[in-house]
Amino acid sequence: MGIDLFDMTGKVAVVTGGSRGLGREMVLAFAERGADVVVASRKLENCEAVADEVRAIGRRAPSVAYHAASWTGADQLAAAAYAEFGTIDVLVNNAGMSPLYPTVDAVTEDLFDKVMGVNLKGPFRLSAVVGTRMAAGDGGSIIFVSSVASQRPSPTELVYGPAKAALNALTYGLARTLGPNVRVNCIVPGPFLTDISKAWDLEAFERSAKHAYALGRGGAPQEIVGAALYFATAAGSYTTGTTLNVDGGPR
Repeated sequence: MGIDLFDMTGKVAVVTGGSRGLGREMVLAFAERGADVVVASRKLENCEAVADEVRAIGRRAPSVAYHAASWTGADQLAAAAYAEFGTIDVLVNNAGMSPLYPTVDAVTEDLFDKVMGVNLKGPFRLSAVVGTRMAAGDGGSIIFVSSVASQRPSPTELVYGPAKAALNALTYGLARTLGPNVRVNCIVPGPFLTDISKAWDLEAFERSAKHAYALGRGGAPQEIVGAALYFATAAGSYTTGTTLNVDGGPR
């Protein structure tokens, strides 16, 4: 039999925003392929629920309460993971937020700072700390989770979109900063039907999606897994500095 390029046996992954949505799917996919996974999110009880699912698979899964806008929180998350395992092989920066606002001139400084903090400041610091240690050791893979709003922001994503666009740029820059030992890539998701989509008018979305996307629908949460595994494993060993749209093919 050939080598399983997607095998993660013996690897350690850290996933922020790992307690729900796309983050949860990635946590479980990594564990199913042999990785131990640090589940990090703001609410510890939600992390523990997913961690229990990982433990049921037979892998270790410490939970860490993590506020993604916190510079010191990034340092503490990295320290906790290294204290537990001594290494991090895969880091997924998945945590994000995109609060609504009525008009662009109504965006407050507090909202602006929070969105930039969660979507850019925290991922920058966490990746800088972990990536530097990866580069000095056995290497690893860093994955950012951006958004199609980074390329085509709607009128309600005028802070979120630019924050995620900065992640796209950071992907390119960090790949060159941390290479050759560390690969840095970015998933750019389109509309996925996670728990967040419960706030949508789903009937209206489904009608629109038939014409707005080549695949005619929103994504199922598990459909993010292929991209995450490709970037996290030997399957993507010659891919770095890349952004990959997983968006159903917008027309």
